[in-house]
Amino acid sequence: MTQQSESATTTTTTTGAPERESGAPAAASPLASPVTPLADPRPPGERRVWPRTFHDRLTAPLPGLKALARFAREGSVRPGRAGLADIPRLPFEPGPLPDVDARTLAVTWAGHASWVVRVGGLTVLTDPVWSRRILGTPARITPVGVPWEALPTVDAVVISHNHYDHLDAPTLRRLPRDTPVFVPAGLGRWFHRRSFTRVTELDWWEAAELSGVRFDFVPAHHWSKRTLTDTCRSLWGGWVLTAPDGRRVYFAGDTGYGHWFSRIGQRHPGIDLALLPIGAYDPRWWLKDVHCDPEEAVRAARDLGARRMAPMHWGTFVLSAEPVLEPLTRVRAAWERAGRDRADLWDLPVGGSRVLE
Repeated sequence: MTQQSESATTTTTTTGAPERESGAPAAASPLASPVTPLADPRPPGERRVWPRTFHDRLTAPLPGLKALARFAREGSVRPGRAGLADIPRLPFEPGPLPDVDARTLAVTWAGHASWVVRVGGLTVLTDPVWSRRILGTPARITPVGVPWEALPTVDAVVISHNHYDHLDAPTLRRLPRDTPVFVPAGLGRWFHRRSFTRVTELDWWEAAELSGVRFDFVPAHHWSKRTLTDTCRSLWGGWVLTAPDGRRVYFAGDTGYGHWFSRIGQRHPGIDLALLPIGAYDPRWWLKDVHCDPEEAVRAARDLGARRMAPMHWGTFVLSAEPVLEPLTRVRAAWERAGRDRADLWDLPVGGSRVLE
């Protein structure tokens, strides 16, 4: 039987559109204008009924048979020998987690899309993947940057979507089942089946709070699938974490480039740090709708109005055909061409940390 926390006793029904704030005009849909005021936080652990599918949220069609046939024919799913030659040069510099207090914003890159975010006195894990291997890919090419036993108490986890390189069952099994978990709409049942008791599902533009830190779920240009029969049965997106003092970090999860970045920036002005994906982009014709390339990630940081950017989603798993070190060299060049201050590009090594003073 699925366990449930005392706070998870309310059942609500939703059509997929976030409910309006009291006294605010009702939004027509989750695709509403970005000038809509931020929603009031929803109750933690709320049980809700979701649409059967979220196909209507796709911003590009999923690949058809012709695209699949071309992809199989070209066989460009991995870099060649020359593209893999730089694996020994990938930056890996694990160190101790920084000392923090409730006023500190700090991030540590564990690899891929997994971060240890310290915000508002909380320790939050994003898309935690501590496994050496995930389904359908070779083993990781850099070790995990933070030993699991070195983690402080994990106060919360945020999940962007259900792809295996972002939702890793063996890693999540290591967590206490009463760890607060914030997930996209439709993904809560996956956690309830595994006896997690504090699971909060959110639609785009909805929010929840934990110990004064606000967790806003925001759109992304991506999709979801974990089995042969569940395509787009759960939502996908990113997270804006806002501390009580107003400091903000945006975790993009997995996304292509598009209009959502400017809308997120308008709704959440003053983002201090954007954690943005820069890898898994080649071949471009196949991946451009779902993965940013390095130049697009820099444009996304601009659209967001983010003061700083930390690249992720590269140098950990070989998911596509670009040379393994190319995302880093290209993002550095794009940042310089954009005229941004070099100190504001937090191009951390795996295991590296940075503290916002």
